[in-house]
Formats: sequence, structure tokens, C-alpha cells
Amino acid sequence: MEPFLAYDQTGSVVTLTMNQPALRNPLTGNRAAADLIEACERMSADPSVRVAILTGAGSAFSSGGNVKAMRRHFEGGGEASKTREEYRHGIQRMTLAVFNVEVPIIAAVNGPAIGAGCDLACMCDIRIASEKATFAESFVKVGIVPGDGGAWLLPRVVGMSRAAEMSFTGEPIDAREALACGLVSRVVAPERLMDEARALASRIAANPGPTLRMTKRLLREGQYVRLETLLELSAGFQAIAHTTKQHREAVEAFIAKRPPVFSDD
Repeated sequence: MEPFLAYDQTGSVVTLTMNQPALRNPLTGNRAAADLIEACERMSADPSVRVAILTGAGSAFSSGGNVKAMRRHFEGGGEASKTREEYRHGIQRMTLAVFNVEVPIIAAVNGPAIGAGCDLACMCDIRIASEKATFAESFVKVGIVPGDGGAWLLPRVVGMSRAAEMSFTGEPIDAREALACGLVSRVVAPERLMDEARALASRIAANPGPTLRMTKRLLREGQYVRLETLLELSAGFQAIAHTTKQHREAVEAFIAKRPPVFSDD
């Protein structure tokens, strides 16, 4: 099976490109889950990576699940227990990998992000969209539910009322509507999308790698733990941060009134 994902690193920025444009970058029936899991593990293990960009080749970000391939679940008398295991050990592992990858990840949404493609964007930390982007939580349109965790992800991005509207209608929203409801943080001209994503990635990558990773973890944990628990975790991470060479470099550079130079080790 041909690779789904192109992995390119320039400096401390990794660009991940979903690369099946003829099929609109589907997330099932191919190596999508395996490749995204592998890329996330690779980035988490590599201290030289400080930030990543995820985008799609061609006109679509991702069309989500391969609808034609879903016929096998009813034409062949598919077993529910087998399908359940496919989800648990396939796309749901991808959800956990992308959501929990240690480095900040920017979704540069170049076109339609449909179903699981919309949820994939929600797994990322930051979303910026081309004016050509659309978003649809469209599972209901094909008689299924968001099996990749979308019912957990989408309300945390756009709020429960908007998530319910998107999920119950299955209808798409355009980039401007996505901006208005907080699904994306900016909308740009299509030809400017990757330049904007790289510029944002560069601003993030200018900061210390270990601190970025700990900050991301605090933001993730803060979504579902008590304040008291997060404060305890923050105190522990802060104690670690104060001992890093990057913190020392930042303080000394500030005092000397010079730009800091951060190493990745």
C-alpha cells in the first residue's frame, strides 16, 4: 500500500502533507492512520522538532472516511464486533496520536474538511483556513456516527450548540462561518495559506522546544481536570522548566539585551 503522508522537516518545523489528492485525502482504506501515528511518534521522539503543520495535497484537506468502502459492512454481512475493533485499533489510535503529539500542530486547511477530515483538524492545536475551505461534521448524512471522537473534539472547539447543529444537520459551513464560531483562528487567500502557516510556525519555533511541549501538555490536560490538579501539574512542570538550559539562556539573553539562542538538547 502506497504511503499516504509526506514528512518534510526544515529546521525545527515539520510539514505533514496528506498526499492522495485524486481521492481527496481519505482517512480510511489506506495508510492514513498508520502514517499519521508513525509521524506523531517520530516528532514526539525528536527534540529538534518544535512545531508541525498538517495540510492536504490537491483541492481538499481531507474527505474523511472512504464512503464507497463502507459497503463491506453490510454487503458481506459484516460483524459489529470486528468493525468495533477496526475503529479502536485504526482511526481511534490516530485520534489519540494526533491529539496527544507532544509538539504544537497547525492544521492548514486548504479545502474541504469533511467528516473525519473535520475532526482531524479539531485534533490539531491551531487551525487556519483557506478561503476555499469548508467544514462538515457529516457522519449523519451517511447514517453513521463520528467514530473517531468527533463528539468529544468538536464541542470543545466550537461549543456545544454549534457542534450539535453541525452534527445533527451534517451540513457544511464555509471558512468565514468557521472563523465566526472559532473553528479556525484566521482565514487567508488560498495562495497565502502555506506562507501564513509557515510564518506562524516560525513564530512558535522561535521559543524553547521543551517549554513548548510542556505548555501544550498543560493546555491539553486543562481541558478535563480540576483547577487544583492543573496547578499541581503546572508546579511540577515549572520546576523542570527552571532547570533547563533554554530557561537559563532566555534569562541571560534578557539581562544582556540580546536575542536568545535555544538549543534542542
